[in-house]
Order: sequence, then C-alpha cells, then structure tokens
Amino acid sequence: MKLKEIIKGELSELYARRFGVAPGGVEDVAEGGSSRIYLRILAPEGAPEGVPPTVVGTYGADRAENEAFCRLAEAFRRTRPSVARYAIPAIYARDDEKGIYLQEDFGSRSLSDLLAAVRGGGDGGSYGEVGRTVERIVRDTVCVVLDSLLTLQTTPEREWRDATLNEPFGRQRVLWDLNYFKYSFLKVADLVFDEPLLEADFQSMASDLAGYPEELAGFMYRDFQSRNVMMATPDALPGFIDFQGGMAGPVVYDAVSFLWQVKAGFPAEFRTEMLRRYVGRLVEMRGGDAGEFMAYASRLAAWRTLQVLGAYGFRGLIEKKSHFLQSIPGALRNLEEFVAGGVLAPYPELERVCRGLISMPRFRHEERLPGRLRVQILSFSYKKGYPENLTGNGGGYVFDCRWMHNPGRYDEYRPLTGRDKEVIDFLEGTGEVQKFLENVCGLVCPAVEVYRRRGFSDLQVAFGCTGGRHRSLYCAERLYGIITAAYPDVEVELIHRERGWRKSNF
Repeated sequence: MKLKEIIKGELSELYARRFGVAPGGVEDVAEGGSSRIYLRILAPEGAPEGVPPTVVGTYGADRAENEAFCRLAEAFRRTRPSVARYAIPAIYARDDEKGIYLQEDFGSRSLSDLLAAVRGGGDGGSYGEVGRTVERIVRDTVCVVLDSLLTLQTTPEREWRDATLNEPFGRQRVLWDLNYFKYSFLKVADLVFDEPLLEADFQSMASDLAGYPEELAGFMYRDFQSRNVMMATPDALPGFIDFQGGMAGPVVYDAVSFLWQVKAGFPAEFRTEMLRRYVGRLVEMRGGDAGEFMAYASRLAAWRTLQVLGAYGFRGLIEKKSHFLQSIPGALRNLEEFVAGGVLAPYPELERVCRGLISMPRFRHEERLPGRLRVQILSFSYKKGYPENLTGNGGGYVFDCRWMHNPGRYDEYRPLTGRDKEVIDFLEGTGEVQKFLENVCGLVCPAVEVYRRRGFSDLQVAFGCTGGRHRSLYCAERLYGIITAAYPDVEVELIHRERGWRKSNF
C-alpha cells in the first residue's frame, strides 16, 4: 500500500477520535517543496456543532519538526495580542508516534496565489474598496503582511523559545548556508574559484552577520515566503504556516526573505521601500539606528540569496525539479543587484565568483513575449553529459548523431566544425544526414505546431555526438534554419554547448 493511502487511513482514524464522527471525505492538497504530506479532511453531512467544515491532516517523517510546529502554534495562539493581526492554526489533535496531526484549515489560497490573481486581473474575491489600482492592492497587502509578521516576531522570547527546534542564529548557521551554496550550486555550475580565499570570505561574512544589533533580536521565522502565508483576499487576516524551522535571530531576515523571494516578483524599488517601512516600524517599537539596520539587512539579503541559490542548485540542477530550475535566473538577477550595489565588496573572492555566475550564458534569462513559443536547439558532447533543461518542463527531444560517419576521425576535418563547408560536404556526401534530418523534422515540426496551438511556452531539441563539434553541430544548425523559416512567430534559440556559441531569431 502506498504511503499516502496509509496516512489517509491514520488521519481519518485520528479525526474520528477527535471529533466523534467519521470524515465525510478526504482530498489531496497540492504538494509544496517539503516532504510533508497534507490532506484536507471534510466534515460529514449533519456533523455535530463545533466540528469545523474542514481540517488539514498533516504527516511529517521528522518527529522533532512536528513537535516544534505544534508547540510553536500553541505558544503563538496563547500570546496573541487582543487585537489580532495574524492567524496561527489551531492544533486539534496529534499522534506523535505516527507523525500525524490535525490543524486548522486556512483554505487553499496562499499569498502567492492571491498576488498572481491580482496582477493577472482575476477577481480572487473582494479586493476592498472600489477603485484601488493593482499596484495599490499589492502595496496594501504587503504592508498588512509585514505588519502582521512584525507582531509575531516581537512576541516575548520567553513565550516561544522553549518550543523551537533550532539553536539561535549565529556564525555556524551562516557558514552552513554558504557551504550549501558552494557545494550545491557553485561547484555544480563548474565555475572556477580560489577555495581558500572563498573560505576566508565566508568566515568574514559569518562574523559580520552573527554580530547583529540587539534591537533586531526576536523570532526568526526562517522560511517566511508568500507560499507560507494563507490569504483568501487582500482584506483577509494573514494565516501563517510552516514556521517549525523558526529560531531566535535577527527578525529582519524574514522581511528580506519575503521581499526578495523570486516568485513574488517585487520590483527593486518596491522591495527597498517596503524594507524601509518595516525597519521604521521596528525602530518605533524598539529604538535603534535605521541606517545601521538597513545596511545589515542588505548583507543579510545577499547571504539569503546565496542560500536560496544553494537550494535551487540542489533541487533544480541536481534533482531536476522544474519549480526550482525556473527560479534560478531570477535569483541571479537579485544577486546582480547586490553586486552592483557594492554589498559584497568586503568579500572580494565571493564578489568575483558571483560576477562569474551572473555572466554565465547557461543561466541568462531574456524577457519573454506573452504567449510565444520558444524552441531551444542544442548541440552537445555525450562525453560531457546531457544538456540541462532550465525551462523546467523537462520535455523535448534528444537525438543521437554518433551512428553517422564521423569527420572527426580524419586529420583534415578535426579542427573544423559542422559550420565549415568541408565538413558539410563530407556529411552530406555520405547521404546519411539528409534522411536523418527528414525523420527528425517529421517528429519535431508536428510538435511545434501543437505547442503553438495549445499555448505551450518551451520546447527543447538536442543533438549529441562524440565531441559536440561536427555531426551534432551541423544538425542543430540545419534544424535552426528549418524552424525559423517555417515558423516566423516562434522564438528559436541555437546553443552549441561545447563551443560556447549562441544565436537566436529574437
């Protein structure tokens, strides 16, 4: 029996013990980035008074995380101010041995969903007073969320400290995340760097960030992002979830995590404005130097971006998960902002490495015209592995050209490429490549037709051979010419990976 089916049965039993009735139904909840399993449990028809219409059943293999979440939820619900500014889920029942618990259901719409609906023109419920612009709605909503966050973060430490799973924020935490970036992104990206110099910069940054002003101390949510805030409409009370990783630390960390989240898509000026507002309110509450706090926040945001790139490297470049692959270009744009602003200047090798990452062609991201299909055509060497698919859909075609007669076996053709006339004549003279490309087009062109018609965004086609120099390069060039001529409304990008050559029709 599959794990989810077992969990469904165990959560149903826990529900029946807690509420005295069997569930009316159990529905899947969309999975996030974690390994936890969430299920929405529906009350039966005619359920007794006091039984909520729905609850969320949760399974987590990490028992310590479950304990931290439930204890923190109880602590924050117990100490909420008389005027509620945020919602924390009630914990209805727990079975610690089985790693399951029932929590209050805040609905299916996260702040991420809400912002997407507002920007896209969907109604998504009432947006408050008539006449507010999209920009005003987004601004008002973000202000509400950050104010609510600050109220949570400044809850007296004595109320929640014993419920946390993690040690307080410090040098070791910074170093863990910097090394996560180094091993999960930097090394995977194959960028050359001076390891001793980079380690010295890591040590320096860790010391700088660990020495934060005491006025910034509070509950550090650690994973505060738009998907962990449930909010049906801009005028609703923000509901906070997934705070089990929280710890004592600099509260401004959560503000920069939220504002610089790639998927949130906030403009640079807006992020700075909201951060200044957040810092200003913190100064009103606790005192301190706003300028000092902003400078510290900039270093913290740069470090957070490196930590995020580590996660994207592991989940995207290594595990090939599409959501994380799609976010890499945006994270690098954020990193470019910190490099340009001199935030990394005190760490020269780290700054040099970041400049190298920003300029790598494989991670470049051009603005797309809405509704346009992009076909990416590549040549590559099998000796260096299959090409990455950074579009995130993982689909497309890979064609093996190694069966064809190889010009690279002959001295006169070895220094040439599939663009040179001599190699072209050699390949076409055998008669093999024409029939091969005819069959390739028979597969790829119908796919392009359907992708255009159905509004798909990306299609990748790759040709591989021994060295990525002659046969695969020739075939990629020919297909690029065919697709650009046949489909002028399609964006076509040609990449010869092993040569570092790139061109496009857009």
